[in-house]
Amino acid sequence: MPCEQQESGAPPARYVVGVDVGSTVVKCHVYDRAATVRGSSCRKVESIYPRPGWVELDPEVLWSQFVGVIKEAVQVAGLHMRQIAGLGISTQRGTFITWHKRTGKPFHNFISWQDSRSAELVNSWNKSLLLKVVHVIFTILHFLTGNDRYLAASFLTFSTQQASMKLSWVFKNIHEAEEAAKKNNCCFGTVDTWLLYRLTKGSVYATDYSNASATGIFEPYTKCWNPTLCSLLSIPTSIYPSVRDTSFNFGSADAEIFGAPIPIMAMVADQQSAMFGECCFHPGDAKLTMGTGGFWNVNTGERLFASQRGLYPLIGWKIGEEVVYLTEGCMSDVGTAIKWAQDINLFTSVDETEKMARSVVDSQGVCFVPGFQVSVNDPYLCASFMGLKPSTTRNHLVRAILESVAFRNKQLYDIIVKDVRVPLQSIRADGGVSNNSFVMQMTSDLINKKIEKPANADMSSLGAAFLAGLASGFWSDKEQLKKLRRIEAVFEPQKDPEEYRPAMDTWLQAMKRSLRCKILQLPSFPGSGHSTEPHQLNSSIVEKGCSF
Repeated sequence: MPCEQQESGAPPARYVVGVDVGSTVVKCHVYDRAATVRGSSCRKVESIYPRPGWVELDPEVLWSQFVGVIKEAVQVAGLHMRQIAGLGISTQRGTFITWHKRTGKPFHNFISWQDSRSAELVNSWNKSLLLKVVHVIFTILHFLTGNDRYLAASFLTFSTQQASMKLSWVFKNIHEAEEAAKKNNCCFGTVDTWLLYRLTKGSVYATDYSNASATGIFEPYTKCWNPTLCSLLSIPTSIYPSVRDTSFNFGSADAEIFGAPIPIMAMVADQQSAMFGECCFHPGDAKLTMGTGGFWNVNTGERLFASQRGLYPLIGWKIGEEVVYLTEGCMSDVGTAIKWAQDINLFTSVDETEKMARSVVDSQGVCFVPGFQVSVNDPYLCASFMGLKPSTTRNHLVRAILESVAFRNKQLYDIIVKDVRVPLQSIRADGGVSNNSFVMQMTSDLINKKIEKPANADMSSLGAAFLAGLASGFWSDKEQLKKLRRIEAVFEPQKDPEEYRPAMDTWLQAMKRSLRCKILQLPSFPGSGHSTEPHQLNSSIVEKGCSF
């Protein structure tokens, strides 16, 4: 690889690398000290759908893509690997794998956070008498002590997006993993743990606090794996990795992989990484990410907040003695819905959607309800278009999809304002859908707040790089990082939120109707071994009452 021209005798310039292993793409950016991107690379993540509702990733393919984007980005930047001061890794959360401790051989593919194979288990537990007893016990404990730790447990519910139930499914259905666990030979890891294990040729087995807290198995209050939950779900406690600081020297990548040992200086979950990349360092700073899914995160400082209406506490990051907590609310099918619309040829390029939405005055009463809704943990909720008419055009359909994103942003924002006892100071947006100014402006109007959009929407990569840079001394402190922020646009309210009330009321009614829809599952094609893909609506035909 070529090296940048240096003055005679001067040491080579140093750079940091941020990698974001997302749900749809693996991205890598090389940053200089001004946080300017010097080289980039990305590759599409290829999901596997072995059965309806199952979503997996091939670990070897993901490993190859991860290594490939780093090599390519450094090469594009015209650098040598020895010029990399640190590597920061941001990863999708809740996606996990188990493998044999001695051989390193996986027992199964990565099981994605989007996978719903545990749906029956989730529904069974959420309706169980035992969980109701748990709720009563912790409600009493919260009343007696006032400790918010017990408040969160008093309305504990399980979700298919959490790793906990799917991990329980693994030990009920994969005999090899169960037997290995009995002999203390089973390792569990989210994507970050697996990559670290491979980078260090098996010498380092660890995760960080942000990734651990997003599994549903880690207790953010005590900052340890939850033995009570593991006992309830029959998950062996011996399988978990050690948990380390987010900005930390995890060791170096083996020199055989990249031609030089690269220091691994940060591992962080993607939403927390985006929060750090947006420099949301103070209580009340909020981030709105609109990617494959949608996430609102609020920095709550040293306090943890939970809500009965779908908000949950997370560890944002731990750096030395500093532990920053976040409250998060999520919504599925943001970028996924737009990608589905593209796949069925509603438009050719996502860049067209803003113009299409603005070309009509309104959606003509058409509403789009994605498959999952805020505050509804119902894996069988059906997606639908409602209000279709003979005069409905593609433009109306596209506008309805984009409006649904803004309406759900409003829903989550209202819950956050009511339930999180930390005044919001700033709101910053990122993710691919934040590039759509129709969605951004409508969201700003609905919440009646200013929203900042950064010049670079890949905040997860930047956040990982920032964290790696701090650990390696590339950057000195968070104050220096704040000076590196670059804002591309600021969206300020232009309409009274009340102007949207009729349209949002209609959309809320459509959502309620979707909750009562029935879905018929189609079998896989005989002999194919594969189901249809998600953009084909999970192989479902929707009965009367939900029309596409």
